[in-house]
Amino acid sequence: MSDVPGKDALGKDARLALDLVLTIRHDGHGGVADDLADPAGLTAWARAHPDTAAPGYVAGDAELAAVRELRAAVRALFAHAVRPGEPSPADAARLMPVPAAVERLNSAAARTPTVPVLRWAEDAEPVVEHRPPHAEEDLTAVLARAAIAFLAGPDRHRLRACHAPRCVRYFIKEHPRQEWCKPSCGNRARVARHHERHKKPADSLGQ
Repeated sequence: MSDVPGKDALGKDARLALDLVLTIRHDGHGGVADDLADPAGLTAWARAHPDTAAPGYVAGDAELAAVRELRAAVRALFAHAVRPGEPSPADAARLMPVPAAVERLNSAAARTPTVPVLRWAEDAEPVVEHRPPHAEEDLTAVLARAAIAFLAGPDRHRLRACHAPRCVRYFIKEHPRQEWCKPSCGNRARVARHHERHKKPADSLGQ
């Protein structure tokens, strides 16, 4: 079960784009961890998201580099989307310029061509899906198209960066008063605020 509040209520594209971005996370020791640090990490992540890759998928160095480059672009566009709020502190100082991020996202989405496929089930409206014409779809293209759909959709307006102590997550805001990605972040933030309010100024000590 996801630890991102409300994520299960999102569409498939929004969940996938958010999951990709959340592979950058707090490591629990004051630093930042990367779930896609090596091909084994990408392999495990893709297998945990079976709609993104074929069964038995194994990532190589080229696939890892492509997905990491895409993630950098998506994180830059997430940071752009949450303005005037501040971006995640994980990469606030080294974000890719927005035009470059858009170009990288579009290029990644085009890695595998797709064709429209009509599906029309009994007693249902016809639905058009886009699938690769022959070979299996490229993982990077799948992720890029999910990110494009999310960034162009209504859920983008609810995207926020969590600024609780030690948190580097982005999240989808579920209600007007929500400030943090999950309750534990809210608790840490309240504790930090309480400590800050009751801390004596250093120059007043010993007086």
